[in-house]
Amino acid sequence: MEPITLLLDFLLHLDTYLSLLIQAFGAWTYAILFGVVFCETGLVIFPFLPGDSLIFAAGAFAAIGSLDFLSLFVTLSLAAIAGDTVNYWIGHCVGPKIFTRKNVRFMNREYLDRAHRFFEKYGGKTIVLARFIPIVRTFAPFVAGIGAMSYRRFIIYNVAGGIAWVSLFLSFGYFFGNLPAVRENFALVVIAIIIISFVPAVIELLRRRLKSSSKKSLKDKK
Repeated sequence: MEPITLLLDFLLHLDTYLSLLIQAFGAWTYAILFGVVFCETGLVIFPFLPGDSLIFAAGAFAAIGSLDFLSLFVTLSLAAIAGDTVNYWIGHCVGPKIFTRKNVRFMNREYLDRAHRFFEKYGGKTIVLARFIPIVRTFAPFVAGIGAMSYRRFIIYNVAGGIAWVSLFLSFGYFFGNLPAVRENFALVVIAIIIISFVPAVIELLRRRLKSSSKKSLKDKK
């Protein structure tokens, strides 16, 4: 339980920890942020790492001059694109063996299946859409590498999605992160970001259930 407690504490006090990072490491903070975003998007065993909220917090610190906005944009965009690229090739190399197994150590099969369903429904656009959905964004490029998409097609969606994701949350943090109401309730804002990020997945789940329920009702009537 201790790792979970530490993660929750980190998420809820992201502004404090990021401030300490900047004070302690200075310019190396960019490398640390690169590493976190890269691991969250590039390694399927780290879907729990903060992505949206971390980029938002970084944007807020850029607004007060503690970090440079352009450097953050370039660094985090490269991290997101590189992470998905590595994830794609991991899926391409070892994915087929993993996907045929029911129980895989260090990997949640349910998350893998969810990402696969997204591909079945949205095709290539999954890579862009998944950027804005925690957990799914970690598994989507892995599934793409298994055989759902050619690399030439994947890299186009990867670059577009990575830039769009970083731009959106970095800009939100830059323009709204230092508002008095946000600064005083930063933990609540982080929780809100996490909840909002899951909204598309919840809507999709409800749509599928309603669709399956309606089909079942039609069959019963027949």
